[in-house]
Amino acid sequence: MMTRHRSMAGLLLFLGGVVQVQAAGVVPGGVAGHPLGGVPLEFLLFGLTLLGVMLLHRYTFQVALSGLLAITVYKLLFAGFRFGSGWSGLWAHLEHEWVILANLLGLLLGFELLSRHFEKSRVPVLLPRYLPSGWPGAFALLVVVFVLSAFLDNIAGALIGGAMAHQLFKARVHVGYLAAIVAASNAGGSGSVLGDTTTTMMWLDGVSPLDVLHAYAAALSALLVFGVFAARQQHAHSPILRTAHERVHVDWPRLIIVLLILLAALVTNLLVNGEYRAMADAFPFLGVAVWLVLLLSAWIRRPDWEVLPGSFKGALFLLCLVTAASMMPVEHLPVASWQTTLGLGFLSAVFDNIPLTALALKQGGYDWGVLAYAVGFGGSMLWFGSSAGVALSNMYPEARSAALWLRHGWHIVPAYVIGFFVLLGLLGWQPHEPHKTYPGAPLIQGSALPPTPLHAPAAAP
Repeated sequence: MMTRHRSMAGLLLFLGGVVQVQAAGVVPGGVAGHPLGGVPLEFLLFGLTLLGVMLLHRYTFQVALSGLLAITVYKLLFAGFRFGSGWSGLWAHLEHEWVILANLLGLLLGFELLSRHFEKSRVPVLLPRYLPSGWPGAFALLVVVFVLSAFLDNIAGALIGGAMAHQLFKARVHVGYLAAIVAASNAGGSGSVLGDTTTTMMWLDGVSPLDVLHAYAAALSALLVFGVFAARQQHAHSPILRTAHERVHVDWPRLIIVLLILLAALVTNLLVNGEYRAMADAFPFLGVAVWLVLLLSAWIRRPDWEVLPGSFKGALFLLCLVTAASMMPVEHLPVASWQTTLGLGFLSAVFDNIPLTALALKQGGYDWGVLAYAVGFGGSMLWFGSSAGVALSNMYPEARSAALWLRHGWHIVPAYVIGFFVLLGLLGWQPHEPHKTYPGAPLIQGSALPPTPLHAPAAAP
């Protein structure tokens, strides 16, 4: 029964996204808005891969790997790659992509260890002591998760929020509030290149951190919408627990290690993509910088190396999807627009947002802040729409029901739409030129475009 409800709910959100995307004339990841003859086969194979990831949650890595192999074989035998055909074209493609893939792998694993350092610093245990009573306390906890996810991974933010909620509400956490914790973690990471894998990918690809920062205009608006409703739900279900806790001693060395890792990532990226831009595509400086701090600080506080095997498999899953997305002929995709981006947010509820982001980066011409909010927050609409939701459902198995998630976490969907249009209303649609060009791939957008008001038609190529 749960599987049927989950599939039906996923189909409804998927169709909502397709309607928005077709309105803009876009075919993301193989979702055909035209007859099959008008869609390159790579997109169809990629779409089937994403569909498999959506439906087969226990076999996501196998599905992603199979999809990558199928796309690679097809391009080897028939279509060719962006830099040539056959094995030489594949080698040239991988040679071009290996730095961003290595950086992404290093950051995914490094930030997992960083999150464990932060948890063991005992700061998350200390934070609930300062929350107010009543439903404002439940809302304040969501704000804490939002803030933490701006500099920690959104998965870590959701898990820390789930652990604090378990303590504060006597283990009786409402499903609507669980959905809100996931939404707060995704919203908090949407405007920060350290807070979500999608924004980190943008950063690694050359997008400035300042170009995603305005996503917070939408994220904060959404937080006010779903946060109040979810906090009142939780207060009615189980009020905040006020007890005298023993004195908490913060592990300052671990907290300092966390800050040093974040500082190393920021400084390295600013130097490589600013002063030494020509070297950015030659070596994975960012991932190496994070791991240097982890290794050099290991004699002060040992990292939880035990989490790496499980994290490594999850990272390989994401790398398979990113590599497959990098092989898509994005020159066949129509121009990006705010309508397209709105639809991608709905698609992110059922399709993994990593490959959708990779496609957008290859195409270029998006407003990166609007895209970051859409694909980051959009996954909150269903429990399996984001990694944060999947991780929190491991802590709270009752959340693994799309029907319950939509019934009790209904406030996430209007919050997404309201936040999206608040951002457009305040700042308009501000597309950026494609920041990378490739041999044989014409620019999608042409020249820089001025901000487009909400009521204006989408920018033309």
